[in-house]
Amino acid sequence: MKVSDYIVDFLADKGVTDVFGYPGGMVTHLMESFSEKQEKIHAHVNYHEQAAAFAACGYAQAMGKPGVAYATSGPGATNLITGIANAYFDSISTIFFTGQVNTFEAKGELEVRQQGFQEMDIISMVRGITKYCVYVESGENIRYELEKAWHYANEGRRGPVLLDIPLNVQQEEVDPEKLKSYEEELLEDINLEEIMAQFLSMLQNAERPVLLIGAGVKNAQTETMIRELVESWKIPVVSSMLAFDVIGRNNPNYYGFIGAYGDRTANFIVAKSDLIISLGSRLDIRQVGAKLENFGADAKLVRIDVDGGELTRKIKEDEIDIQCDINTFLKKIKEDNLIPQISKSWISICKVIQDKLSGQDERRPNEQIRVFSSHLPDNIMITTDVGQNQVWVAQSFVCKEGQKVFFSGGHGAMGYSLPAAIGVYYSSHMPVVSFNGDGGIQMNIQELQFVARERLPITIVILNNQALGMIRHFQEMYFCSNYYQTMDEGGYTVPDFGKIALAYGLDYYLIDENDNIEGHTWRFDKPQIIEISLKNPTYVFPKLEYGRPNQDQEPLIDRKLYNELMELDMKNIEKIARGDRKSVV
Repeated sequence: MKVSDYIVDFLADKGVTDVFGYPGGMVTHLMESFSEKQEKIHAHVNYHEQAAAFAACGYAQAMGKPGVAYATSGPGATNLITGIANAYFDSISTIFFTGQVNTFEAKGELEVRQQGFQEMDIISMVRGITKYCVYVESGENIRYELEKAWHYANEGRRGPVLLDIPLNVQQEEVDPEKLKSYEEELLEDINLEEIMAQFLSMLQNAERPVLLIGAGVKNAQTETMIRELVESWKIPVVSSMLAFDVIGRNNPNYYGFIGAYGDRTANFIVAKSDLIISLGSRLDIRQVGAKLENFGADAKLVRIDVDGGELTRKIKEDEIDIQCDINTFLKKIKEDNLIPQISKSWISICKVIQDKLSGQDERRPNEQIRVFSSHLPDNIMITTDVGQNQVWVAQSFVCKEGQKVFFSGGHGAMGYSLPAAIGVYYSSHMPVVSFNGDGGIQMNIQELQFVARERLPITIVILNNQALGMIRHFQEMYFCSNYYQTMDEGGYTVPDFGKIALAYGLDYYLIDENDNIEGHTWRFDKPQIIEISLKNPTYVFPKLEYGRPNQDQEPLIDRKLYNELMELDMKNIEKIARGDRKSVV
């Protein structure tokens, strides 16, 4: 059997149904093998290797199994790097294959920059952003390296792996029965009894606990278990931005996502809590703020994370860190029938905060997103790009049954939404809505041809404010409104998206500044572009000024209201519980 055939069979046997890539000389054997095995697995040609990498990320995010992308050596391999980094920082299980020049063409130890055409030491470049990467120098190693790569992509905190395979190795003949296998390393057993005893003690002593859900919950495919826990505990829940869709805005226990651009209500609740239970969240600076002492100032912190490395960055000196798989942790809670008693007074405090802050930050883009989301059918999938469009979706999109939203989070890569939507479609085979800004859509606009070619039911929504809105806002705040390279006056322009749609043969709809989304009806079973024209300047509010506590976001709310909310406690909340909705200060 040819090595490239073995690779394709391996992926198909693991349940991978679709892979993404771009042709090149050093992957021709792999391409040929995909061609011969189309009854098992489908290889799709993108129009840029970065887009193929993003499509693999989207596939993995929606499927829960590794996404796969391939590219040729040299520029093909380097074009994958942004997607590899995205998978690394967002813990997305992905496998990347790069073709490499024949072993007899490689420069080896020679002190030349390059010997073979398009030769590139991709392994050195991606070592810091992969869980495992290797140059496969012989076909005899292919089973071992594939099994090891698959294991690393899926075990613990998930992430990307890369196999760099020379062209002549791809065409080697091997006997599958004689290939060396990989033996998985045994992980140390976790003393769950000790962990749960410590956790239970803190939970029982807390009066104002809050559950903080991070993206690790989605990566571990534990959304259903989390929802069952929340329903059982009736505990106030907040989330990171990437996990806002896990519980859903209509759940009475959910109060929004925290952080710099987060919901005021969520930030206030964390500020007033006495125990924060963090499940699978990195608690990065955008979540907790620059001054760590301001984050849940009066609260104890328990962090449950599968990655011990994340726990080395302490948020609080006395925090309790539990390195454990979230799935295992949640199963143990269910097995032990652990159900804490949550104070009704604490719930009342959360409801009052939510009531008092309702509508504080509703602006037209948020309204457009909220209304648009009401038009979408159940089970539809959503991707966003990076910038203001991303935050508006996180702030205002109302998820229905079966809907999921996928981001480029830690890496924050513009151009993510459209190719990721392609990957999401092939994993779910459900319609996808891809939200974009006028800047991000142009990063991988060539993938419109993919959507048009395959007639994929992907709706591309372009929120067009004729600007790079997030950076334009920074320039307004910190650079005396010098809009260099972010608006027309500074050299940034956008095309006529109606003509773009016409060129790709896609249906096009325009919602202008005075139009009402409520009056429109759309079908989502076909490819289409919907442009929503926004009047510039646009803003993302609330927004945290550097150094302030999370709950004190811009634009600042009335100081009387701020103080009132901060001084709410378990005693004076009883006045409000009896119907007194006036200030309790």
